[in-house]
Amino acid sequence: MKSTKYDVIFEPFVERHFIKTFAKKYGGKWDFTRATITEEFEKIDFLFQKSIAEYITNKSVDIVICKTEFKISGTQESRHGSGNRCIAAIHRNENKVCVLLVYHKKDLHGDNETAEWKSMIRDNYPEYKGLL
Repeated sequence: MKSTKYDVIFEPFVERHFIKTFAKKYGGKWDFTRATITEEFEKIDFLFQKSIAEYITNKSVDIVICKTEFKISGTQESRHGSGNRCIAAIHRNENKVCVLLVYHKKDLHGDNETAEWKSMIRDNYPEYKGLL
C-alpha cells in the first residue's frame, strides 16, 4: 500500500508540558523515542493498518484526531503496557500531523483519562474544539 508522507509538528503546548517530563526522566532514550514517534507519524496511515493507532473523530473528514500508544526506546515495556500515549491531529489536505499531547496516563489526574485529555485539547487548542 502506498502511504502519504506527512510533515510532523510537535505543537508548542506539548513541548512546554509533558515532553519536558519525558526528557528529564529518560534523557537520551527520550530523544530516540521522539525521533521514532516522528518517523512513525510521517507514515501514520500504516499505524492504523497495524492497529497501533485509533481514530477518535470521524476518519472521513480532512482533520482527524487520533490516539496512539508508544514505548520508551531501550525499555522492556510494551507499547500498550507502558501507559504512554500520543494524541495527534491529522490534516489530510495539508499532509501534516500535529502532535497535541504526549503523556503517561498517570500524568492525568481525573477519574476518566479520555475526558481529561479531551478537556485539555478543548482548553488549549481552540481550532480542534469543535471536533471533540
